[in-house]
Amino acid sequence: MDRPTLLAVTTEMPAEQAEALNAIAGLDRDLLRHFGCKVVVEPVLNRQMVSFQANKVRPAYRWYKYKEAYSAALVEYLLDRGAVNSGVLLDPFAGSGTTLFAASRLGLDADGIELLPIGQEIVAARELLAGPCAGEALAALERWLVSEPWQSSPATAPLRELRITRGAYPPATQDAIRRYLTALQQESACAQPILRFALLCVLEEISFTRKDGQYLRWDHRSGRRQGKKVFDKGAIQPFATAIRTKLTEIIQDHSGAVGQGELFAAPPRPPGRIRLLNGSCLDVMPTLPAQQYDALMTSPPYCNRYDYTRTYALELALLGADEHELSALRQAMLSCTVENRAKDLLAINPAWRTAIEAADNQPLLQAILRYLFRQRELGLLNNDGIPRMVRGYFYEMACVIAEAACLLKPGAPFFMVNDNVRYAGVSISVDLILSAMAESLGFEVEHILVLPNGKGNSSQQMGQHGREALRKCVYIWRKA
Repeated sequence: MDRPTLLAVTTEMPAEQAEALNAIAGLDRDLLRHFGCKVVVEPVLNRQMVSFQANKVRPAYRWYKYKEAYSAALVEYLLDRGAVNSGVLLDPFAGSGTTLFAASRLGLDADGIELLPIGQEIVAARELLAGPCAGEALAALERWLVSEPWQSSPATAPLRELRITRGAYPPATQDAIRRYLTALQQESACAQPILRFALLCVLEEISFTRKDGQYLRWDHRSGRRQGKKVFDKGAIQPFATAIRTKLTEIIQDHSGAVGQGELFAAPPRPPGRIRLLNGSCLDVMPTLPAQQYDALMTSPPYCNRYDYTRTYALELALLGADEHELSALRQAMLSCTVENRAKDLLAINPAWRTAIEAADNQPLLQAILRYLFRQRELGLLNNDGIPRMVRGYFYEMACVIAEAACLLKPGAPFFMVNDNVRYAGVSISVDLILSAMAESLGFEVEHILVLPNGKGNSSQQMGQHGREALRKCVYIWRKA
């Protein structure tokens, strides 16, 4: 496939930088030629399918807006394309559980691994509503919708604040949240998790904040300013309006009372079981039995500086995380933010030496790392943590890929959604680099499916280095 020019070398660019970028461009072209016709634009894929957008109208999936998720429709498409119709599937970055629930509905058993408590809470709530507690929990939601017990409850329950969430709610809303939490304590063990989940679902819309990738963006009415531009998020929902709407949505979706399309059509066979393992996949995957999975589907954090512990700080605070726990979560995540410290991968698992060698021996990756570390030496990066983050990302992903090769049965497919990125003028072909490492770790690259419309790079990158569309892809590898 055609590829845009990797860089535009100008006469103003220092010769050393231009030479390094041209060398990277050559290695990138070599790797693209290596994969050849396996890199294909797939018209079926679009941004709605390969993002949360298509879940916005999907019952149950729409309850919580987990913006980093892909859609249930993508799971169905890929499982059909890969002819996966039975067995056990693994998602090592389970997030809100889209892969698990979509695969289960198709009759597969599904295991997920998730580090962040918000993802764990979403999966647990949906599982509860599919189990023997569902009737009691739904009855409580219907009762709360009618009687609104929080309205007459005292505000005695604590509401934990973190430094980055302080002042996130209007005073009346903060008071209402505390009264809601107080009233919730009077409910049964079946009802409490679902009522708390409903509250988690509305925190963003009742707050002064909006999730914006690397941080929480603050509305000017909060009294907190970020940057020079004034941000107005528009209407901030009153607490009672937001929670009533969410309770109604959960009740209607569960009962099938609205036009819900294929989700409530009869599934092809009984749903598979779902199991969520809490923790980092780097810790959990080595503990699982070898060759037990018939497919793996996931979307890891992208190498894009997004800090989930910040964007989901309101939810993490409500779930009881303190500053120390927030910092620990950030460091335990796959390296995707500039604050991630380097992990001692061999100390975690000495068996990863082969995976580390796969990253050490990947020419394009090493050329990019040399360039970024040199840019840091010259003081030309907007954050000195970028080279460490990029290195950590690829080396940790090599370990994840190596573990996947151990866990998958021969011939089993590995599906991954990921984005390419750009730093300091260099486009990083995450798709090609990870696929090349996968080849050396026991996989055959079947396809790298490219979305028809690439994503743009940041305005800062465009201003300094020109506009370039970056590939957004779905990889299909197969265990050799």
